[in-house]
Amino acid sequence: MKKICLITGCAGFIGFHTARALAAQGHEVVGIDNFNSYYDVNLKLAREKELKRHGIQIIHGDICDEQLLQGIAKQAPWTHWIHLAAQAGVRYSLINPQAYIEANIKGFTNILEVAKNSPQIKLCYASSSSVYGLNTKVPYSIHDRTDHQASFYGMTKKANELMAATYHHLYRISCIGMRFFTVYGPWGRPDMALYSFTQAILQNQPIKIYNFGKMSRDFTYIDDIVNGILAILDYQGTNELFNLGGHQPVELLYFVSLLEKALDKKAIIDLAPLQPGDILSTYADITESQEKLNFYPKTSVEEGIPKFVEWYKAYAKGGT
Repeated sequence: MKKICLITGCAGFIGFHTARALAAQGHEVVGIDNFNSYYDVNLKLAREKELKRHGIQIIHGDICDEQLLQGIAKQAPWTHWIHLAAQAGVRYSLINPQAYIEANIKGFTNILEVAKNSPQIKLCYASSSSVYGLNTKVPYSIHDRTDHQASFYGMTKKANELMAATYHHLYRISCIGMRFFTVYGPWGRPDMALYSFTQAILQNQPIKIYNFGKMSRDFTYIDDIVNGILAILDYQGTNELFNLGGHQPVELLYFVSLLEKALDKKAIIDLAPLQPGDILSTYADITESQEKLNFYPKTSVEEGIPKFVEWYKAYAKGGT
């Protein structure tokens, strides 16, 4: 069945890849993005240019504009809204918490209000591995308690899950949450480690490794994430959460060694203490995702990092 999808945050990293994948399958896709300046807007504009080549329109607008969203809801017989817009970043939430209230709480409330008034639309929304916060049990299961947050960003994502569950209870809307684990790959965000490390190494600048390198992350390649999102669009559940992660935590120093190999250049490493809001390790238990979505990540960091480096070098030279 042909899907008619609205993707919020469509000029963002995950939104961009999801839109391309849906268009390639013949589905109708419209995006919305506010093109804010949290990171280089030129990258978002380059993504938009690429999406236009695939016939995908992006509305320049903000999910905090409730009237705009209500108007968009009436513009097409939508089958799915894929909500990926958010204020991202753990460390930035220490500096500007108001941005997270505005985008992640107020913005998501507006999305839920549209869903309440348009029950035929299936809503899929982005959560984060950050909701596990100070949880010391690994791997992280969707059945684990998530009461002890480590960052304000993680708190807003946990709030999103509670908001969605409450709207489902009150109005019986369909809403599926996706807990993403450290997504990386071509067209990735400049504030994420892979992009910023690559840029710094090539410019002979030091890279800062926190907790003196004793950290690990469940890095998940973008194509695997998109496959999980596509599976969720077809899933018949109405109020569930899924971990979408690589199911294989990687030590950060090993991650850097792979990047050095792909760049054929050594990094200048500055070891630093653990930062407020950071956690030592993430590790996704994807049992339910495997059983219900047939979600099996295929791309290892040994394969994924060179793919990112190849894209980055082309993009830095003015290509795509």
